[in-house]
Amino acid sequence: MNDRDAMSRAVDLAWRGWGRVHPNPLVGATVVAGGALVGEGWHAEFGDRHAEPIALRSAGERARGGTLVVTLEPCAHRGKQPPCTEAIVRAGIRRVVAAVADPNPLAAGGADRLRAAGIEVEIGLLGRAAADQNAAFLHRFREPGRPWVAVKLATSIDGRIADAAGRSRWISGQAAQEYVHWLRAGFDAIAVGGRTARADDPQLTVRGTVEPRIEPRRVVFDAAADLDPELTVIRTARRLPTFVVAAPNAASLRVDRLAECGATIVPAATLAESLRALKGYGIGSLLVEGGGRLAGALVGQDLVDRYYWVQSPLWLGERGVPAIAGLPSEPIDRAPRWRAVERRALGEDTLLVLDRV
Repeated sequence: MNDRDAMSRAVDLAWRGWGRVHPNPLVGATVVAGGALVGEGWHAEFGDRHAEPIALRSAGERARGGTLVVTLEPCAHRGKQPPCTEAIVRAGIRRVVAAVADPNPLAAGGADRLRAAGIEVEIGLLGRAAADQNAAFLHRFREPGRPWVAVKLATSIDGRIADAAGRSRWISGQAAQEYVHWLRAGFDAIAVGGRTARADDPQLTVRGTVEPRIEPRRVVFDAAADLDPELTVIRTARRLPTFVVAAPNAASLRVDRLAECGATIVPAATLAESLRALKGYGIGSLLVEGGGRLAGALVGQDLVDRYYWVQSPLWLGERGVPAIAGLPSEPIDRAPRWRAVERRALGEDTLLVLDRV
């Protein structure tokens, strides 16, 4: 097994921590000796053992003189777990290949510590794939003022999120719906606009194979705070933290009514201001699932970091509800181009994941 294959395996392993390790990063590791895979591991639970010592333990004595391949630079500090660098040195590893340097100032410095111990260290192999996997974690250190924001929309082939009557259930098929529940498990909060909340009455909860370590909070962007207390997200607000982002001048009677139901009111005059406020409540990653006006406003104000697009094989026509509404038009030579992160089939539907460049 060469370094690239070992790193590809490590990236795959890291996904097994999805929904269970955040706000820690997803990390996978493999140990290669004599061209063979002799050990592997991943960070499976927040506060539990890191990927590197798990992989080293599975390799045992076969790790001595071998190569450790890991998706993130090994940590050099003592937190809930001892430094991974100590385990690597004790195991007799000759060489470490890491995909991405650790941006966390508390944990960084592992590469230097290993080099000082005489271990060869290389950083950068499959760095793009590992960085895409940990985009929310890396964002925390690059743009600490707001959450990492992803938009997820399921649309028809012609880019509609609902038919002419406003009906959206169900555009996508079972496989896509299962994927969305898996996706939700890795976010701090799930959000919709007020129109979507009123039209669809969504639960905004995780009901899939991954049980999140912390249930995502719910956010509804509704400037007028005009939400019926019988809507699911409001009716259950005391059980699961729910935030309503409203304009500062929203009618006090409506605001008070929602607060009495247990919702936390977040007054904000702009979307950028609302994101900063949500970050103050500990929301570091936000999955926005509709509607078209909210998605269009976020994209138009350059506040979206990733777009999960589920395209279903049906046509809804020009009277259908557009997926992205109100987006300013740009000349083709100045229109922002996004980077494709992933493409794959979800049953009869197609998933396209795009990142802002």
